[in-house]
Amino acid sequence: MNKTCIIYGSSTGTCQDLASRIAAKLGVDNADVFDAGSISAEQLEGYQNLVLGTSTWGAGEMQDDWYDGVKAVKAANLNGKTVAIFGCGDSEGYSDTFCGGMGELYNAAKEAGAKVIGQVSTDGYTYDDSEAVVDGQFVGLALDEVNEDDKTDERIDAWVAAIKPEL
Repeated sequence: MNKTCIIYGSSTGTCQDLASRIAAKLGVDNADVFDAGSISAEQLEGYQNLVLGTSTWGAGEMQDDWYDGVKAVKAANLNGKTVAIFGCGDSEGYSDTFCGGMGELYNAAKEAGAKVIGQVSTDGYTYDDSEAVVDGQFVGLALDEVNEDDKTDERIDAWVAAIKPEL
């Protein structure tokens, strides 16, 4: 696997926990796991692969640390680099914006020239709408630790198995 980092935004610790779990499954060292509020474009350019994670708040917004973090993603030259995205949301309480923050990360990564991998079928998810659905698939791994935490490990395992050969 090429040099990989995991970047997350987390207010309550849920997305941070998911980032740590994904890092362990991918074999990414803790030194390469960063909070989105502390990253720079230059730092991102030092990695071949980026795994970006955000929780979704309110009307589908990314977690607060990503407001500066997404600027770094957009400013970085990610041509030839690979990005995978994961997110967490509440499919019952916020059914109309489920994991929508992933959509903003997807757009930023594409704008910076990255190849985005790791799309996930919407089959098996219950929600009304999401900005993170493109061509009938989530742009990354959608997780719901509020209502479907019993599915998280299986979803992470399947996603990691799918993206690892491309990293």
